[in-house]
Amino acid sequence: MRTIASEVEAVVRRVVPVKAAVRAGRPALLWWGWAAALFLLYAAVGARRQALIRTTGYDLGIFEQAVKQYAQLRAPIAPLRGDGFNLLGDHFHPVLAVLAPLYRLAPSPYTLLFAQAALLAVAVVPLARRAHHVLGRRAAHVIAFGYGLSWGIASAVAFDFHEVCFAVPLVSYALEALAVRRWKLAVAWGAPLLLVKEDLGLTLAAIGGYIAWQGRRRLGLVTAAAGLLGSALEFKVLMPFFSPAGTYAHAANLEPGHSSLLTTLALAPLDAVRPDVKATTLVLVFAPAALIALHSPLAWLAVPTLGWRMLSQNPFHWGTSFHYTAVLMPVVFAALTDALAPYRRSGDALSRRHVRASLATTLAVTAVLLPSFPLAQLAHRSTWRSTAHVAAARELLRRIPDGATVAASNRLVPQLTSRTDVVLFPTYPVHWRLYDTGAPVPPPTAQWIVYDRVPAESWPYPPGYWPYPKERQEAELIKAEQAYGYRVVAQREGITLLRR
Repeated sequence: MRTIASEVEAVVRRVVPVKAAVRAGRPALLWWGWAAALFLLYAAVGARRQALIRTTGYDLGIFEQAVKQYAQLRAPIAPLRGDGFNLLGDHFHPVLAVLAPLYRLAPSPYTLLFAQAALLAVAVVPLARRAHHVLGRRAAHVIAFGYGLSWGIASAVAFDFHEVCFAVPLVSYALEALAVRRWKLAVAWGAPLLLVKEDLGLTLAAIGGYIAWQGRRRLGLVTAAAGLLGSALEFKVLMPFFSPAGTYAHAANLEPGHSSLLTTLALAPLDAVRPDVKATTLVLVFAPAALIALHSPLAWLAVPTLGWRMLSQNPFHWGTSFHYTAVLMPVVFAALTDALAPYRRSGDALSRRHVRASLATTLAVTAVLLPSFPLAQLAHRSTWRSTAHVAAARELLRRIPDGATVAASNRLVPQLTSRTDVVLFPTYPVHWRLYDTGAPVPPPTAQWIVYDRVPAESWPYPPGYWPYPKERQEAELIKAEQAYGYRVVAQREGITLLRR
């Protein structure tokens, strides 16, 4: 009898852990399911924008040129950014080399767009996992929904490709590690931020500051120092070294806003909310979390990014467009989970109602904001229909042979980057200087020019002409024919193809 009982007990011991493991593993379907769904959503947006010629040379074309060079084991020279311009002198993002093997296998702008979709989607995993462990299954779905359809992520998905997509999952996993007090793991996730972009060393420093505040002072202070010193080295040494101009390309954005440094520092709190667009953005960043995320100390990790953006002299940094808010979305939703955790643990009826009301508000705000931001493009008929203009563009671009040199309008550039050597028409920037639109445009030297006088409507840009007014671009096109020896090969739907 004892033998039979012992055998039964042994069988039970073997079986129960297996069942427990299966049950423990099932919640993983929640967060990985969300990651898969969000990847498909983001990839659809990126793919349709590329197919409809809504992507741009600034910035998808520039990044593709850099990755293309990495794939050929060369320095990331991006002719779109300037003749012989090493893109590490524009922003410090050696992490782009990670995409080189993928691009070698599939040399296409879609490779970058799909990689970005995957990176942004996988960032939901630690957010949903932490919410599931702390707040429960339904809350995990709400957090995943809020992050995945947040306006900050939507704005990044619908504007080409940017290196910050690497930072989003790194920050998300670092936040999960901070929440469970795994300090060294948090540092391990945060340290690669130094290879993503020069300002993200400040976020690493914030991670270190949080760790020090929680009691691991030595590790925290070392991490904070590494972040600050890393960013300083990139700003002051590495980017000027790689830049052909020998300076940080975006230094004008960091210039003091007033006549003296003391005045600038004294007025910084006011300048951070003036003009009104800054205050609106600050509110919208935390609005999806019903501002409750501000009750968590994890929200402090948003300060470095918000700080440099609101104090920048570049108006593009102040609003809700582009990719600048993407890295803040994991902070907002991780902080929301952290702020609600004490209410869930208390277990009383009032606390439970507070948690439910907060999550309901997150759902409501996300749903209300959704139509105003780019993920709503997928519901538009125009996203799924091609046009005569797109068909004409594709037919004319096919006439340009592989390996040719081309000067192309901004939105035509990403259609050519993988198979030609392409620059912008008319040339921009001039002598590596951005926004100096008053400088004379150098004569084109490419074999082909393809010019589109009917720019597509595409968020975040309204219909218009870039980088120069229409009159100036038309004048440069006429000059190419009359003075530089180009002849018209074909014209269709407002697109002109010329060859020297």
